Amino acid sequence: MVGASLAIISGVLISLQNIFNARVSEKTGPWATTTLVLGLGLVCSLPVFYSVEQKSLFAFGEVNPIFLFGGVFGVGIVFFLMRGVSLIGPAYAISIALISQIILAFTINTAGWFGFESSSISWQKLIGITLLISGVLVYKLEKRPE
Repeated sequence: MVGASLAIISGVLISLQNIFNARVSEKTGPWATTTLVLGLGLVCSLPVFYSVEQKSLFAFGEVNPIFLFGGVFGVGIVFFLMRGVSLIGPAYAISIALISQIILAFTINTAGWFGFESSSISWQKLIGITLLISGVLVYKLEKRPE
């Protein structure tokens, strides 16, 4: 239950962040916004890190170096989703992003990539993904008043 609650909070924050980023980008530009957002994230997370964690910021231990590129992905997440929200609107852009996340997560789970235990493909999972994609398509087909 705690994991589901954290995921819900994360989804709310991601949606709000991208809407806010799109509005900031209208005034500053997409790369300035990306830099500002990630810079503020660093400034906010450092004091929390130093007050909560009892280890060095650079103590990577046995971490596979390829996983350290997650921060680079963060730049792409902020930039591309912010631009998508600006171009096609928040609901449609975030829906497409969620579908791509679910499909990739399903693939990673099924294949057992990146050290996760592989899981089987079931018709329930495939129906769920199909319903999600169908829902976004139905949403996009809605007639909008001009």
